Amino acid sequence: MIPKKSEMFNHWGLSQETVFLNHGSFGATPVSVMEEQGRIRRLMERDPVHFIEKLSNEMWQDSVWELSRFLNADPEGMLFVANATTGVNTILRSLDLSEGDEIIVPDHAYQACRNAIDFVTNRSGARTVVVRIPFRIDDDSDIIDPIMSAINEKTVLAMIDTVSSPTGIRMPFEKLVEMIQERGVDVLVDAAHGPGIVPLDVDKLNASYITGNCHKWICTPKGSAFLHIREDKRSGVKPLVIGHGHSSELAPNEKFRLEFDWTGTRDPSPWLCIPHAIKHVGSMVHGGWTEIMERNRQMAIFGRDLICEALDTTPPTPDFMISSMSSVEFPSNEDIKSIPLDGDPIHNQLYDDYRIQVPVISWPNHNSKYIRISAQLYNSKEEYKYLSDSLISILGL
Repeated sequence: MIPKKSEMFNHWGLSQETVFLNHGSFGATPVSVMEEQGRIRRLMERDPVHFIEKLSNEMWQDSVWELSRFLNADPEGMLFVANATTGVNTILRSLDLSEGDEIIVPDHAYQACRNAIDFVTNRSGARTVVVRIPFRIDDDSDIIDPIMSAINEKTVLAMIDTVSSPTGIRMPFEKLVEMIQERGVDVLVDAAHGPGIVPLDVDKLNASYITGNCHKWICTPKGSAFLHIREDKRSGVKPLVIGHGHSSELAPNEKFRLEFDWTGTRDPSPWLCIPHAIKHVGSMVHGGWTEIMERNRQMAIFGRDLICEALDTTPPTPDFMISSMSSVEFPSNEDIKSIPLDGDPIHNQLYDDYRIQVPVISWPNHNSKYIRISAQLYNSKEEYKYLSDSLISILGL
């Protein structure tokens, strides 16, 4: 029997028949935000030319300003991209790498972004330096020390997550950015899990580059993310799609904006919904986004502890390294390979037999499987208890 839903569940359009514990993969858009996107799309289709050439410009700038205010970022360096992977690729493809240069990446990094690093290093004769970090961690130093030890005179860039995708660990990214850049190495922050899941102060962080998704924890429509480039790095970065702006004779800051903002015809509505999503979701809870992030963190810890109890294991990280996601090692004696195209068998059984949507992640980097839960306002404690009981039933524990 499907467990009781959160009192906030009806703000979203999720199925009543599914226990949705996987907000981390693609997010989930509230009904009000979907309605706002529909309104924008209808406005666009009344006169697409007028909308794209006139109306959308002001709305676009409003989105840039509102997201910049939310993240305390310089709006002049705030750009929109479809997803964080695109942001990562944009920076990597703009680097002028030489043979022998090194890019550092922890082995908890999202595989698509790791692939992008391998692509540019292989093409240029540079080298990808994968830093081994354990999954079971007692302190920040377990992450910081190996990364800092990997830096040398050949290091030109380090890519650091805010929250690691497969392992759900809140990385000490603030300390790492400061320490790495003090060594004269640029940092690309992969904040795919950033806005709305951890406090982000882009100005204070002062990373060379930071990219993050809005469609995950801010709950905008799919395909809305940002890339922020620090002022001293902007002249060296080009969009992946070269368009009209490349030949424009404008002041550098205006040309930078035109090159990224207009790369051809696309539906701008996901980005134009950012102001509405920030305001709408932030108003659901007294205390706003600070309280939302803390509620979700506490719910993730609650769910993690239940899973640990069911799997007869202990929490793999301290509570302060949990945000709104948490992973636990899944018992397995097999040699771990990439996730099968038709999905992990346990993941499929949880969904097919129990209607639980939760990822079971095969991670060859650690020769381990992880079950990763997410927590969003629409989730209830009963749902994590249901997952725990379902795991016990499936595994015969």
